[in-house]
Amino acid sequence: MSDSDDVCVLLPTMDEVETVARVVEAFRDAGLDEILVIDGGSSDGTQEAAREAGARVVEQSGRGKGQAVREAVRDHIDAPYVVMADADATYDADDVDAMLEPLLSGEADHVIGNRFADMRPGAMTRLNQIGNRIINLAFRLIHGERYRDILSGYRAFTRESFLRLHLTADGFGIETEMAVECVKNRQSVAVVPVTYRERPGGSATNLHPVRDGGVIFIELYRKAKTNNPLFYFGSLGALSTSAGAVMTGYVLYRWFVYGATHEIIAIGAVGAALLGIQLLIFGFLADMILSLHREQAARYERAIDDGSD
Repeated sequence: MSDSDDVCVLLPTMDEVETVARVVEAFRDAGLDEILVIDGGSSDGTQEAAREAGARVVEQSGRGKGQAVREAVRDHIDAPYVVMADADATYDADDVDAMLEPLLSGEADHVIGNRFADMRPGAMTRLNQIGNRIINLAFRLIHGERYRDILSGYRAFTRESFLRLHLTADGFGIETEMAVECVKNRQSVAVVPVTYRERPGGSATNLHPVRDGGVIFIELYRKAKTNNPLFYFGSLGALSTSAGAVMTGYVLYRWFVYGATHEIIAIGAVGAALLGIQLLIFGFLADMILSLHREQAARYERAIDDGSD
């Protein structure tokens, strides 16, 4: 590992007094002294426990994990390398060397810890496992990369690469947004197997599977607008065209079988079909523009590299 002064461990917290001290101590035992706890205004003594364990504690100015991470990296961290983890003692601090190695070797700008590589019994409910698998599959389908565990809270990245990401999510959607932005900005990403354990008894999760899962799906789809416009507009176009086809079929069935006319539904069917076709065409055009933009950006980067040589 490089000098420990080059690495800052970032722990976003919210009412995690039961576990935060042991997490801070575990990372200190792993050789990392610069540990920043950014807290969302805990009322259970989380901040005091973190300070006593040796962490630097800052209370975030806003709310939500995403806002905390952005504020911490932008305003409170100077180290070139950042390790981000949850403060619930589900991750193993001993995996930190493996997480940092791709950064220190120059292999990657961003590292994701794959929890599914060594998930201990009870670490994740069956519902959450299914939801995670579906979200990772959707990410691969929409954004074309297989990161295996885009919802993992165990990350390592260079501060410079993080500041190049356009991040706006305030809550648990931050991990998904980071993964999408890495694809969009063509950052090199490494996936490292890590251990994932059950939360210790007495600690409560801040995650709400249904609500937060919905937010993550919306974030995935919203980001497709600029990263995969053919999927974004094409899916909307296909849905609208299908709705028009169904309405057309209904109108024709009623007319042939019963001789009944449905002018309003027929007008709606034509409108839906036309809208769907227009969205599909727009999706193809937007995809072509994006491809040309990426080609121009690649040429510009190569020209910059050739000039620097």
